[in-house]
Amino acid sequence: MTDTVPPRPKPVARAAPAPPAASPPPPVDQRLPFLLDFYPLQDAKQTRLSPFFDALKKGRLTTTRCPSGHVTWPPRVVCPQCHSEALLWVDLPGRGRIYAFSAVLAGAPLGFESELPFVVGLVDLEGTGIRLFGRIVGTPWTECRVGQSVEVETYELEDGRAFYRFRTTGR
Repeated sequence: MTDTVPPRPKPVARAAPAPPAASPPPPVDQRLPFLLDFYPLQDAKQTRLSPFFDALKKGRLTTTRCPSGHVTWPPRVVCPQCHSEALLWVDLPGRGRIYAFSAVLAGAPLGFESELPFVVGLVDLEGTGIRLFGRIVGTPWTECRVGQSVEVETYELEDGRAFYRFRTTGR
């Protein structure tokens, strides 16, 4: 008695599925997804920090200070040291010096690709113990240097929101 393997069945030819009916492409939404939007919602309906953004629209960089004198950055609704909610809005200095910086030459976040190359960095605000992170403009990345003077600059986004950056002053 010999073992034999039965022959394999031949594949059955099937017709290709019909292509779906043509429909117009969906509209393109030019806004960034919420989680990728680097600029926060600024209206009083969305945040208790709206006075910060209102001040930016008026050209001022502000933060919060509690009655005990603790100045916080970023602005808060509760002091992280004394837990007071009775915070006051105070202006921050408009000048500082670059503590550290980096050039973004490739791999920009979504929405910033057309702005390459650009500079981001840490800035020590004059007369405070506050070090802020932000965009640095006004000098090509190849000419930026640690210790370089900068001024705070507020600006309006296309959708009406405001934010801050630092502009080099050359000193």
